[in-house]
Amino acid sequence: MGSVNPDTIKYKPLHDEAEIRERVQELGRKITQDLKGEPVVIVGVLKGAFMFTADLVRAIKSPVVVDFIGCASYSGTRSTGTVRITQDLSTDISGKNVILVEDIIDTGRTLDYLMRILNERGPKSLRLCTLLDKPEAREVPVKVDYHGFSISNEFVIGYGLDLDQRFRELPYIAQVQT
Repeated sequence: MGSVNPDTIKYKPLHDEAEIRERVQELGRKITQDLKGEPVVIVGVLKGAFMFTADLVRAIKSPVVVDFIGCASYSGTRSTGTVRITQDLSTDISGKNVILVEDIIDTGRTLDYLMRILNERGPKSLRLCTLLDKPEAREVPVKVDYHGFSISNEFVIGYGLDLDQRFRELPYIAQVQT
Protein backbone atom coordinates (compact mmCIF):
# COMPACT_ATOMS: atom_id res chain seq x y z
CA MET A 1 0.00 0.00 0.00
CA GLY A 2 2.97 2.30 0.57
CA SER A 3 2.82 5.76 2.08
CA VAL A 4 -0.70 6.96 2.86
CA ASN A 5 -1.92 10.32 4.08
CA PRO A 6 -4.07 9.51 7.16
CA ASP A 7 -6.13 12.66 6.56
CA THR A 8 -7.40 11.41 3.20
CA ILE A 9 -7.86 7.67 3.68
CA LYS A 10 -11.17 5.94 3.25
CA TYR A 11 -12.16 2.84 5.18
CA LYS A 12 -15.09 0.50 5.63
CA PRO A 13 -16.13 -1.37 8.79
CA LEU A 14 -15.06 -5.01 8.89
CA HIS A 15 -16.04 -6.14 12.43
CA ASP A 16 -18.46 -4.05 14.49
CA GLU A 17 -18.49 -3.45 18.25
CA ALA A 18 -20.96 -6.25 18.99
CA GLU A 19 -18.98 -8.84 17.01
CA ILE A 20 -15.77 -7.85 18.78
CA ARG A 21 -17.38 -7.89 22.23
CA GLU A 22 -18.90 -11.34 21.62
CA ARG A 23 -15.65 -12.82 20.31
CA VAL A 24 -13.58 -11.39 23.17
CA GLN A 25 -16.02 -12.93 25.67
CA GLU A 26 -15.66 -16.30 23.90
CA LEU A 27 -11.86 -16.03 24.05
CA GLY A 28 -12.04 -15.15 27.76
CA ARG A 29 -14.20 -18.22 28.45
CA LYS A 30 -11.80 -20.50 26.53
CA ILE A 31 -8.74 -19.10 28.30
CA THR A 32 -10.48 -19.41 31.69
CA GLN A 33 -11.33 -23.04 30.90
CA ASP A 34 -7.74 -23.80 29.81
CA LEU A 35 -6.22 -22.15 32.91
CA LYS A 36 -8.38 -24.23 35.29
CA GLY A 37 -8.19 -21.50 37.94
CA GLU A 38 -4.42 -21.03 37.78
CA PRO A 39 -3.08 -17.47 37.78
CA VAL A 40 -1.81 -15.96 34.54
CA VAL A 41 0.34 -13.04 33.45
CA ILE A 42 -1.27 -11.30 30.49
CA VAL A 43 1.35 -9.48 28.41
CA GLY A 44 -0.18 -6.99 26.01
CA VAL A 45 1.87 -5.81 23.05
CA LEU A 46 1.90 -2.02 22.86
CA LYS A 47 0.41 -0.02 21.46
CA GLY A 48 -2.10 -1.77 19.23
CA ALA A 49 -3.29 -4.45 21.66
CA PHE A 50 -4.14 -2.17 24.58
CA MET A 51 -7.93 -2.13 23.98
CA PHE A 52 -8.11 -5.84 23.24
CA THR A 53 -5.95 -6.62 26.28
CA ALA A 54 -8.20 -4.57 28.60
CA ASP A 55 -11.38 -6.23 27.33
CA LEU A 56 -9.82 -9.70 27.37
CA VAL A 57 -8.57 -9.34 30.96
CA ARG A 58 -12.12 -8.48 32.07
CA ALA A 59 -13.39 -11.63 30.32
CA ILE A 60 -10.91 -14.00 32.02
CA LYS A 61 -12.16 -15.49 35.28
CA SER A 62 -8.80 -16.48 36.79
CA PRO A 63 -6.30 -14.46 38.84
CA VAL A 64 -4.60 -12.09 36.38
CA VAL A 65 -1.49 -9.92 36.44
CA VAL A 66 -1.21 -7.49 33.53
CA ASP A 67 1.98 -6.18 31.99
CA PHE A 68 2.93 -4.70 28.64
CA ILE A 69 5.80 -5.02 26.23
CA GLY A 70 6.40 -2.48 23.51
CA CYS A 71 7.92 -3.18 20.15
CA ALA A 72 8.04 -1.55 16.76
CA SER A 73 8.24 -3.04 13.29
CA TYR A 74 6.00 -0.85 11.12
CA SER A 75 6.35 2.42 9.28
CA GLY A 76 3.05 3.55 7.79
CA THR A 77 1.37 0.48 6.31
CA ARG A 78 4.56 -1.53 5.71
CA SER A 79 6.59 -3.81 7.95
CA THR A 80 10.20 -2.68 8.21
CA GLY A 81 11.35 -6.29 8.65
CA THR A 82 13.16 -5.35 11.86
CA VAL A 83 11.68 -5.74 15.34
CA ARG A 84 12.90 -3.61 18.21
CA ILE A 85 11.80 -3.57 21.86
CA THR A 86 10.64 -0.10 22.91
CA GLN A 87 9.45 -1.08 26.42
CA ASP A 88 10.26 -4.22 28.38
CA LEU A 89 8.23 -6.06 31.02
CA SER A 90 8.30 -4.96 34.65
CA THR A 91 7.05 -8.40 35.80
CA ASP A 92 9.22 -11.49 36.31
CA ILE A 93 7.49 -14.23 34.29
CA SER A 94 9.72 -17.15 35.29
CA GLY A 95 7.64 -20.12 36.46
CA LYS A 96 4.36 -18.41 35.57
CA ASN A 97 1.62 -19.03 33.02
CA VAL A 98 1.92 -16.30 30.40
CA ILE A 99 -0.34 -15.29 27.53
CA LEU A 100 1.10 -12.83 25.03
CA VAL A 101 -1.75 -10.71 23.63
CA GLU A 102 -1.31 -9.11 20.21
CA ASP A 103 -3.63 -7.04 18.06
CA ILE A 104 -2.73 -8.59 14.70
CA ILE A 105 -0.36 -11.21 13.30
CA ASP A 106 0.68 -10.88 9.68
CA THR A 107 4.25 -11.80 8.68
CA GLY A 108 4.83 -13.48 12.04
CA ARG A 109 8.26 -11.88 12.49
CA THR A 110 7.31 -9.77 15.50
CA LEU A 111 5.53 -12.59 17.31
CA ASP A 112 8.26 -15.12 16.56
CA TYR A 113 10.78 -12.69 18.06
CA LEU A 114 8.65 -11.89 21.12
CA MET A 115 7.78 -15.54 21.81
CA ARG A 116 11.47 -16.48 21.66
CA ILE A 117 12.60 -13.75 24.06
CA LEU A 118 9.74 -14.42 26.50
CA ASN A 119 10.37 -18.17 26.38
CA GLU A 120 14.01 -17.54 27.35
CA ARG A 121 12.71 -16.03 30.61
CA GLY A 122 11.46 -19.44 31.79
CA PRO A 123 7.67 -19.20 32.01
CA LYS A 124 5.72 -22.26 33.16
CA SER A 125 3.67 -21.95 29.98
CA LEU A 126 3.63 -19.44 27.14
CA ARG A 127 0.63 -19.04 24.85
CA LEU A 128 -0.25 -16.56 22.13
CA CYS A 129 -3.58 -14.79 21.72
CA THR A 130 -4.32 -12.44 18.83
CA LEU A 131 -7.40 -10.50 17.91
CA LEU A 132 -6.70 -10.66 14.17
CA ASP A 133 -4.77 -13.25 12.20
CA LYS A 134 -3.63 -12.89 8.58
CA PRO A 135 -2.48 -16.43 7.73
CA GLU A 136 -1.89 -15.62 4.04
CA ALA A 137 0.66 -12.94 4.99
CA ARG A 138 2.71 -15.32 7.15
CA GLU A 139 6.44 -15.45 6.39
CA VAL A 140 7.53 -16.99 9.70
CA PRO A 141 5.49 -19.82 11.25
CA VAL A 142 3.86 -18.87 14.56
CA LYS A 143 1.66 -21.10 16.72
CA VAL A 144 -1.46 -19.13 17.62
CA ASP A 145 -3.28 -20.59 20.63
CA TYR A 146 -6.24 -18.20 20.60
CA HIS A 147 -7.44 -15.94 17.80
CA GLY A 148 -10.41 -13.69 17.38
CA PHE A 149 -10.84 -13.33 13.64
CA SER A 150 -8.98 -14.46 10.54
CA ILE A 151 -8.76 -11.78 7.87
CA SER A 152 -7.28 -11.58 4.40
CA ASN A 153 -4.13 -9.63 3.69
CA GLU A 154 -5.66 -6.18 4.12
CA PHE A 155 -4.63 -3.18 6.19
CA VAL A 156 -6.99 -2.55 9.10
CA ILE A 157 -7.49 0.18 11.68
CA GLY A 158 -9.60 0.76 14.79
CA TYR A 159 -10.06 -0.90 18.18
CA GLY A 160 -6.45 -0.04 19.02
CA LEU A 161 -4.96 -0.63 15.56
CA ASP A 162 -3.51 2.44 13.91
CA LEU A 163 -2.24 4.04 10.75
CA ASP A 164 0.68 6.28 11.75
CA GLN A 165 -0.76 6.55 15.29
CA ARG A 166 -4.25 7.55 14.08
CA PHE A 167 -7.65 5.78 14.21
CA ARG A 168 -6.99 3.70 17.36
CA GLU A 169 -10.13 5.23 18.91
CA LEU A 170 -12.56 3.69 16.41
CA PRO A 171 -14.81 1.27 18.37
CA TYR A 172 -14.81 -1.18 15.44
CA ILE A 173 -12.26 -2.68 13.06
CA ALA A 174 -12.20 -1.17 9.57
CA GLN A 175 -10.47 -2.07 6.33
CA VAL A 176 -8.46 0.73 4.73
CA GLN A 177 -9.59 1.25 1.14
CA THR A 178 -6.90 1.54 -1.53
